[in-house]
Amino acid sequence: MTKFKVIYKITYPNGKIYIGKDLTDDINYFGSASDDLIAKDFTREQRHDFTIRKQILWESDSASDSEVNQKEVELIKMYKSNDPKIGYNQWPKFKNDYRNARRHNSC
Repeated sequence: MTKFKVIYKITYPNGKIYIGKDLTDDINYFGSASDDLIAKDFTREQRHDFTIRKQILWESDSASDSEVNQKEVELIKMYKSNDPKIGYNQWPKFKNDYRNARRHNSC
């Protein structure tokens, strides 16, 4: 069986997402999002019935690890999963363009 390198999206019950990569095509790998960040968003009761969804966004059987890394960053930025309001990715650091938008809109 061909092994694929994949970029996936995890969606949590609150709608927040995490984008990650898996270079080994492990069906049981769900990423390395911060346990502490996720735990803050859910009550004890919510943890009793907790379903997450994993979707493969991109896959390749020939891409180099470097290409996969680039694609992961591209998709994190595209989905804005590094924005704490949207997702759990902590890297690349989210840059809030709010100040720039205000500057341009006030002209």
